[in-house]
Amino acid sequence: MMHTWSQLSFIHWPYSPGAVQALLPPGLTVDPFDDRAWVGLIPFHVTINPPGVPRVPWVSSFPEMNVRTYVRGPDGAPGIYFLSCDAARLGAVVIARGVYRIAYHWAKTEFARAGDFVTYTSRRRWPGPRGASSKVVVEVGDAYGADEISDLEAFLTARWRFFCLMRRGLAYGLVSHAPWPLARARVAHCDDGLIAACGLPPPSEHPLAMYSESVDVAMGAPHLCSGGGSKSD
Repeated sequence: MMHTWSQLSFIHWPYSPGAVQALLPPGLTVDPFDDRAWVGLIPFHVTINPPGVPRVPWVSSFPEMNVRTYVRGPDGAPGIYFLSCDAARLGAVVIARGVYRIAYHWAKTEFARAGDFVTYTSRRRWPGPRGASSKVVVEVGDAYGADEISDLEAFLTARWRFFCLMRRGLAYGLVSHAPWPLARARVAHCDDGLIAACGLPPPSEHPLAMYSESVDVAMGAPHLCSGGGSKSD
């Protein structure tokens, strides 16, 4: 599957590894940076381009807001685990929940940009906790130079694998894209309930933020992990 991800903000907070580990399925372990786990609120606009199938603009293009964390699989490979995903298209939610068993939710999700400020809003419709919501305003700054990305910023963005718990057990999918065109960003406003809806306490520190205008992405098919993960029926 080919995607385009645009108007994407990386908004991250540190957490205790134990609090995040408690939310992970068997076979995954927290991948910490400087002894802290990291949880990201990632709002973006996705456009799906199925190979050989004409794209239907309204169906294939919609805003999404996910909560993710950083993990290692049974073989030690680093990747992403989605604690929740809220998307504006019910069909995409049903497919993702049924095929990948990712915690997708149908939500009223809208983005708007005025000058350097991007406003992201989302309110969950189905399934629960119904009404879980988020409103974030990000001010976009100057682009990073290639040598200005910190080790932490690279750790949070250079991820090429995601994990999901399918019916036959823990699985992974590979992701391929060019390096993120990153810009500095500042969170001007944050009223988020999506992280708490995942089972974590509300963030207690000011977030680390970055922004990316657009990147084209190739999504691989899922494969079962070897050496770990329990079946889920």
